[in-house]
Amino acid sequence: MKTTHKKSNKKVQTSAAAMLNLLVLFSASEKTVAQTNAGIVGIDHVGINVPDLNKAVIFFDDVLGFKPVTQLGPIPLDADWKKLNHINPNTGAVTIKMINAGNGASIEVFEYADNKGSKTHPNTDDIGASHIAFYVNDINASVQYLKSKGVKILGEPFTMPSGDTAGETWVYFETPWGSKMELVSYPNGKGYEKANPKTILWSPKNATVKKVSEADLDAKKNTAIVENHLKIWNEKDETKRKVLLNQVYASDVEMVDRHFIAEGIEDISKFIVELQTKNPEFKFTAKSVETNHNIARLYWQFGSKAKPAVVSGMDLFVIENGKVQKLYVFVDQKE
Repeated sequence: MKTTHKKSNKKVQTSAAAMLNLLVLFSASEKTVAQTNAGIVGIDHVGINVPDLNKAVIFFDDVLGFKPVTQLGPIPLDADWKKLNHINPNTGAVTIKMINAGNGASIEVFEYADNKGSKTHPNTDDIGASHIAFYVNDINASVQYLKSKGVKILGEPFTMPSGDTAGETWVYFETPWGSKMELVSYPNGKGYEKANPKTILWSPKNATVKKVSEADLDAKKNTAIVENHLKIWNEKDETKRKVLLNQVYASDVEMVDRHFIAEGIEDISKFIVELQTKNPEFKFTAKSVETNHNIARLYWQFGSKAKPAVVSGMDLFVIENGKVQKLYVFVDQKE
């Protein structure tokens, strides 16, 4: 009886240790919710001070096809505001127009009446010098178009031969009021993307593609995606798992747990390896799969063959362009 009691205690301790390891792994990550404390979602607009608002709007509208949407002002500025924002005390009211610039941030163009600030544009190597870059599909055609409109092109389009930006072609041009701007194009992507990085830079060329396709609403296909997701988390062979990861997840997939966020395929793969290493006899099994348009949810359990439900939970998937774009993980709390 004493021997049986000891064996029983040992099993309980082993099971408890496995449970503790699993919960700690689900809860721990270098990427915590602190990364979202600033509350920043993205770039809303880029502001540019111009000497003549009407001429600037005509250029953006007639040459680039960007439409002004809103106007604010003229707004008189008080002395305290001018002092706080380093504006000459004798400068007048400001008028602002917000311009829609296609797929991306808007452009805020503003003019100060009776402007007493510097009328000289900063040189390229001056602190504070900046420029706006516009993505184009055919950079050579765009250059010829700008030239036909009398726009000054600064040099010739240059294609990066190697490095992170390999495949990117760019050229600067000058606006009628002297600001430097850029055309950029990389129809086949940039060099760094070939290595399946955990983070992909946002690009307006991707925003032109409708994220959710008709195929993403197919319940049968989405169920198969969820089933392959389970295969990934159970696959011990690194080569096979990598193939599945790229088939099922978008390159910039985001996995959101209550305690951490994993960004990209590499982050998720590392997490899976840690989970398998700490719990070599455990595997995931599906309890049920449900789909609703391009959203799917999987109720799962995780455990050994003898105890398949040591931990249970639910995964919520957002599927776009045939791949998992977002994965939200909910782990059931043990009483």
